[in-house]
Amino acid sequence: MIGYAEAPKAWGLTRGMGRVLGVSLTGAVVEGWLQRGELAALVDRCQACGQDADCTGWLASHVTADRLPEFCANKDGIEALVPR
Repeated sequence: MIGYAEAPKAWGLTRGMGRVLGVSLTGAVVEGWLQRGELAALVDRCQACGQDADCTGWLASHVTADRLPEFCANKDGIEALVPR
């Protein structure tokens, strides 16, 4: 199992943002189209962002979405993983 015990909130938010777009970040690593280091960078970027309250609120009101909110520090990185 892939997880980030040192950053559980950032891991949950990052994973949640992917899930809303239909992307399994752990699945992306297992399938080889995302490196584990790249996933760690997404989690680190989320942790450093400081907008966790905005993310939590946005995720609470979105089950699915076509794109992530502009304030998301991982917007480009996660959206790039959406199957086209």
